[in-house]
Amino acid sequence: MNLDNFNSLIELFFYQAEKQKPKDVFLQWLNPNNKKSFTWEEVKTNIFKLSKIIKKNIKEGDRCLLVSENRPEWFIADLSIMLSGGITVPAYTTYTEDDYKYLIEDCEPTVVIVSNNEMLKKLSQIIDEKTFIKKVITFDEVEEALHNLIIKNKEKYLDFTSITKNDLAKEDIIQNLNLKRTSAACIIYTSGTGGNPKGVILSHGGILNNLVGACEIMKPLIDSKPIFLTWLPLSHSYEHCVQFAQIAVGAKVFYAEKIEKLLENISEAKPTIMTAVPRFYQNLYNKINLNMKKQTGLKAKLIDVTIRLGKKKLLNEKMTFFEKFLNSLTNVLVRKKVKKQFGGNLRAFVSGGGALDKEIGEFLNAIGLPTLQGYGLTETSPVVSCNPIHKIKVETVGPPFKGNEVKIAEDGEILVKGENVMLGYWNKKEETAKVIIDGWLHTGDIGEIDPKDGYLKITDRKKDIIVSAGGDNISPAKIENMVTNASEIDQCMVYGDKKNYLVALIVPNKEFLNEKEKINKVIENINKKLTLVEKIKKIQLIDENFSIENGLLTPTMKVKRKKVTEKYKKELENLY
Repeated sequence: MNLDNFNSLIELFFYQAEKQKPKDVFLQWLNPNNKKSFTWEEVKTNIFKLSKIIKKNIKEGDRCLLVSENRPEWFIADLSIMLSGGITVPAYTTYTEDDYKYLIEDCEPTVVIVSNNEMLKKLSQIIDEKTFIKKVITFDEVEEALHNLIIKNKEKYLDFTSITKNDLAKEDIIQNLNLKRTSAACIIYTSGTGGNPKGVILSHGGILNNLVGACEIMKPLIDSKPIFLTWLPLSHSYEHCVQFAQIAVGAKVFYAEKIEKLLENISEAKPTIMTAVPRFYQNLYNKINLNMKKQTGLKAKLIDVTIRLGKKKLLNEKMTFFEKFLNSLTNVLVRKKVKKQFGGNLRAFVSGGGALDKEIGEFLNAIGLPTLQGYGLTETSPVVSCNPIHKIKVETVGPPFKGNEVKIAEDGEILVKGENVMLGYWNKKEETAKVIIDGWLHTGDIGEIDPKDGYLKITDRKKDIIVSAGGDNISPAKIENMVTNASEIDQCMVYGDKKNYLVALIVPNKEFLNEKEKINKVIENINKKLTLVEKIKKIQLIDENFSIENGLLTPTMKVKRKKVTEKYKKELENLY
């Protein structure tokens, strides 16, 4: 299969669907209250049906908002929108009403698709206000009480799983397959330094281009039909791309019930490959480490040997004959048992969406859980590079994918060029022109390329975006603006890169210098308006203003984050 020959992602799906056994299960939800499964044939049929309904309500290029938890219908809706000539705009289920309002007003969707009553309640008032929204589609049955509450003068549609043969007009489908590689496939909103998120327009060709590198990474990991367990939100560009990689390799896909049940879901699904963000690996590292530290005597010595020799092999250090023998022994006595806890079929973890700690990467690889760190941005569809299984260098993010060029600018910034680079930011021509110059995307990250093997290493971040341990992109400016709008607070700097939660340095108004409880109350009220990942968990009050004189402000009155962090590093780290 040559991915360069496809014009669109929907074309890729139809090609793969024809190759699969129609009755083979493709998508399955591990929600015990809604344990749905769909065969390849059922997925294809549902895409036909839903796309007909969407197409009646949109023109080519219209946006369709998709708000849902991960489930098979998410996939079906995404491809139905594309087949209808529309552009999918995925949104997190954890957004606040203000976030949805901004997003809807910015992209003006014609169709809104939501999963359940809870999401419908959250969006109903905004939907009612917007005349450009023509159709609302729900996956689950709408409560009777909601029928009068919402969607005045708008059509409703429910239960698209009830199919009749009359709904399947293949001629319509063929006529709709006029998408080009340059056509927009989706608009994924990502946080910007100015506060409001920016809509990143990704093309069909951009994501297909990305799949070339993804399939190359997966090739040595797949013996037969691969199994994936999806749990990262599909509204995240990383997992959104993964679903098309799943099509490309003809995988079986399980959707996790929820993060709290993840380990149980892993045991049930027995995945071959699993994608996750650094926070997952951080938690995993802590759990495994904690269990291992409880061991004593021979078991403890065996674990130490496993980790020591595993790291030696990873780093290509020379081993004696006896060490090689011991390492083979630990494969059976330790690593095999560790793998069994993850279903027994796991060939590799793939880490993306943020920087993976070197110590964690080495540890996981050493105990028999190969972990491949990659790098990317929403703006690059999203992967730029990834470590291959045969040569893992945990301190790097691997060599660039085929199909995109990477170079380092004079100031150390990583620049990317290729079909995978976004078409631009939605409704933001000036901001697009600032980051794409002569075809090169300026990533805002600082890095270096090893001249020996071409592996890319990230050394710093140029842009003021916080990437949490969970891989969430958070705009500190948005939060800081909300905090400093409070009369009790003069200045604020939010901190939390690679951390599990956000903290803040607060410079109170002089009248409130000793009023910690009042400041806490202010933060509590602000947190109510923020999403879960944006909430400030802890604060540190300081009595020195950030100023140009003390070097903590630029001439244009912007906080010098690096300088402030250096000065208050101890206070900030004490909050964790």
